[in-house]
Amino acid sequence: MARGIDRRLALGTLAAGLAAPALGRTPFVVDGAGRQVAIPAGVARVFPAGPPAAILLYTLAPDLLIGWPRANRPEEREFLLPEIGSRPEVGRITGRGNTANLELVLALKPDLIIDSGSVRRTFAELADRVQGQTGIPYALLDGRFEATAGSLITLGQLTGREKRARHLAAWCDETMKTLLSRIDTVPAERRPRVYYARGPRGLETGLAGSINVETVEFLGAVNVARDGVGGGLAQVSLEQVLAWNPEVIVTIDQTFAANVRSDPAWRGVKAVTDGRVHLSPKLPFGWVDFPPSVNRMAGLWWLAKTLYPALVPEDIRALTRDFYALFYHVTPSDAQIDRVLAGRD
Repeated sequence: MARGIDRRLALGTLAAGLAAPALGRTPFVVDGAGRQVAIPAGVARVFPAGPPAAILLYTLAPDLLIGWPRANRPEEREFLLPEIGSRPEVGRITGRGNTANLELVLALKPDLIIDSGSVRRTFAELADRVQGQTGIPYALLDGRFEATAGSLITLGQLTGREKRARHLAAWCDETMKTLLSRIDTVPAERRPRVYYARGPRGLETGLAGSINVETVEFLGAVNVARDGVGGGLAQVSLEQVLAWNPEVIVTIDQTFAANVRSDPAWRGVKAVTDGRVHLSPKLPFGWVDFPPSVNRMAGLWWLAKTLYPALVPEDIRALTRDFYALFYHVTPSDAQIDRVLAGRD
């Protein structure tokens, strides 16, 4: 219980900060790594260093987004502003398969570079190096789920979009506080034991503390892969999953979700026997971790209802429509919401 109380205190502190009157913009902000980043005199073009940063920027100020680290597929563009969702692929500076060299970045003439994710020293040093070589301010935003609201505020200060940033951050803050207050009423022994399945065989998972399972753990569920060392993604055996015997399985893979119930090898798993295998929505971006950015806020209500159905009477369809309108700038139709919630492409 103490952990949830601590989180509410942290969120309450953020909310108090959001309510404070603006004192005027400073010539710099302190980013998630504690670095001082100069606020550009005018921001019209922003280069996202990776997918989480692109999504964060799109939700706050889509017009500033130069392009996407990976071009969006047609089924993803359907849930984005047409003129923004179709912007070109520009590669990425950080993460797997970084493809954007500094010459390309300079050719695009950004006023600002942003990254969102780990703020470890390695990434802070990369930000300093790129900033020094290009002369372009480079902000590293804290990508932890619980830091989402604060990162939105920082990005709003950097881009001159403080009012909208406060609005989005307040929505995130209120959502997290509301759900935590309900979950704190559930005794530890009654919290669900969850396995997060990735890949067509369902045998890749996020270890305890991994950014991939942050929302599962934020909601107080027991990640059965908690004995892993160092967080991150890991391959596990079916024998290990059988030994863990999770009560709930959450997956992002359609093939696994379609086949697991008829696979005799998985019949001994309680979640399969009880019919509690849930395919996470993923359009236009994943609701659990794919990639881990503000899009996870779309899935927080869905995940809470999946794990604690009695505690979440809200209409997930209405919440989905509201989130997409506020964060993605589009209002999906009933048929589109059906597709999203079914986890289909």
